[in-house]
Amino acid sequence: MQLYQDSSLATQTAFAGLDTAARQADMTRSIADVPGGFAKKRVAGRDYWYYQIKTPDGQLQQSYVGPDDAPTQALILAHADPTSKSARQHLQRLTRSALELGGAEIPAKHAKVIGRLVDSGLFSAGAILVGTHAFLAYQNVLGVTWTRGAATLDLDFAHAGRNVSLALPENLKLDTPAAIESLQMGFVPKHSKTSFKKSDEPDFDLDFLTSRGRTEDTPVHIARLGLTLQPLRFMELSLEDPMRCTLLARNGPLVVNLPRPQRYALHKLLVYGERSQNQRTKANKDVRQAASLMDYLLTHDAVELGQLWLDVNARGPGWRRRLDQGYQAMQAQFPTCEFASRLQMAVQQAQEEI
Repeated sequence: MQLYQDSSLATQTAFAGLDTAARQADMTRSIADVPGGFAKKRVAGRDYWYYQIKTPDGQLQQSYVGPDDAPTQALILAHADPTSKSARQHLQRLTRSALELGGAEIPAKHAKVIGRLVDSGLFSAGAILVGTHAFLAYQNVLGVTWTRGAATLDLDFAHAGRNVSLALPENLKLDTPAAIESLQMGFVPKHSKTSFKKSDEPDFDLDFLTSRGRTEDTPVHIARLGLTLQPLRFMELSLEDPMRCTLLARNGPLVVNLPRPQRYALHKLLVYGERSQNQRTKANKDVRQAASLMDYLLTHDAVELGQLWLDVNARGPGWRRRLDQGYQAMQAQFPTCEFASRLQMAVQQAQEEI
């Protein structure tokens, strides 16, 4: 039994073209890419131009452009150049084409939340989209369609917290809760402030996570991000060496950070045994998602998966025990996938390359 189906060559080609274009555009993204316009102010008898936007928290923000002279006028005209608008429209056309050819789409209400956090700068500051939305996005990256474990309603985000704070710009200051509130979708922070819930959609939560350190399960507040993060055991595996990826949304592409697929797969096996008895549904979903990814990776990226398997087993007895527990559950649920022989071969190949 194979847990995925290959996408058509046309679907894979359409996404590859969009992903390249969207990530190139994201590299040159600036404040002018956020919807807004130019405003002129008269100060001390002289006219000056500002670029004016409404920030994700609903506040009006103005950035100084220059005096009302020929160079500034030329800059304003360049911004209004139809080629700039044409580039955005081209990305949207590429997105629609990829969707029409069978690309995996992010649900509209989820894309709205993710898009607002993209605009707020959260992903530029190192946030990673984790959970089932990452699993769904891998379909486009790997050129497949999953046959198991794709249903989801909540949104999970993770950040390395203080571990990357030194790499952030000194002037960085985000207000993520205000960005969420500006969506006017009814999200209310829980007491711990690590999650936001909707009273009318109890399964549509926004959860903000990090790896567990010396503070154990005590929430970690990162003032520069305006976020409080819930530490989880083994989360560092997904946070290490993230990848950039384009999500397909009806209104255009969203470039975010995701865990590497092999890291996501083994993390799901690790957390299987961490689930309490009343979380068996989620635990079974963890196993299905891990199995789907491992079925693909053991065929296409076996050595890389084998290397990570050795790495995780070398992290200590707690890691080995939980990994084995999740692995045994996966084997029991999908006995016809022959994981044991394939994984053994992948580990042997990885050891030979060491």
